Amino acid sequence: MDAQRIIIIGGTGFIGSHLTHRLADLGHQVTVVTRRPERHREYRIGSRVELAQVDPYDADKLAALFADGDCVINLVGLLNEEGASTFSRAHVDLPRAVVKAMRESGVSRLLHMSALNADVNEVRGRYLKTKGEGENLVHQSPGVVVTSFRPSVVFGPGDSFFRRFAGLLSMLPAPVFPLACADARLTPVFVGDVVDAFVYALDNKHTIGQRLELCGPHVYTLKQLVEFTAGLVGKRTTVVGLPDFAARIQAHIMGLLPGKPFSIDNYYSLKKDSVCTQPAFPAMGINPRSIEAIVPTYLGSASSRARYYDYRSRSRRAP
Repeated sequence: MDAQRIIIIGGTGFIGSHLTHRLADLGHQVTVVTRRPERHREYRIGSRVELAQVDPYDADKLAALFADGDCVINLVGLLNEEGASTFSRAHVDLPRAVVKAMRESGVSRLLHMSALNADVNEVRGRYLKTKGEGENLVHQSPGVVVTSFRPSVVFGPGDSFFRRFAGLLSMLPAPVFPLACADARLTPVFVGDVVDAFVYALDNKHTIGQRLELCGPHVYTLKQLVEFTAGLVGKRTTVVGLPDFAARIQAHIMGLLPGKPFSIDNYYSLKKDSVCTQPAFPAMGINPRSIEAIVPTYLGSASSRARYYDYRSRSRRAP
């Protein structure tokens, strides 16, 4: 793979941090867009990572930054709305600014993070609806050569999924954990495998125009995942699924708490099974790793507490 100059928007987040390390490790020159570079000095990995202080919604400034680039990666996504940070702004307005800047600068290749079940026709869930709007926008933009990625819930060192449940379980004084949407079906996908999919798409033109569904090897109910987490953190907790009316009430109440540990929009997302209908990993030669193989390495008594996965230690090689 030839070295490229890659600009990442959303590179300071969970998936972005893993992808930045991986791309730099492969010899690419990576520019991470951030409004506050002083908060992210740990991203300066040798000479191959640069932090650019740019407002990602400013298409003119983005165009100047993209001018010498080979590829743009947009990873921005919100799980909950809060204040001025809205789903429409992050999932639709920002991709619009990105493709406008790409056309002005002449760079055409875009890797875009969407979400499994993203759907412009979604009636209730604003997260999935706006993700679908943004995905369609980039695919329908003239002059933009795009591959989009639709992962299920992503896990790995630094994730907000298993760590959030671990925190809630640790704070719970009672031996019973009331769980909304306990029967929701998910296929958690390891962040390292998502990173491999991005790396694969960089150098494989047949992924252009595709919307790649990324899922882990096994399907679990949400209840099973919480029980798995409880076992790792040493909590003898009985997980009890709530009836639907109680789940909605819990979502409304928890959506008012700081950090919104569970919101009504999260509830709507969980009403749709997060399971791939057309898994993309087999065509890439990627064998997705399971939660059982990875999560104990960063959560629970056996945790290494590593922030990033060491890709150089892998025995598996993706083509």
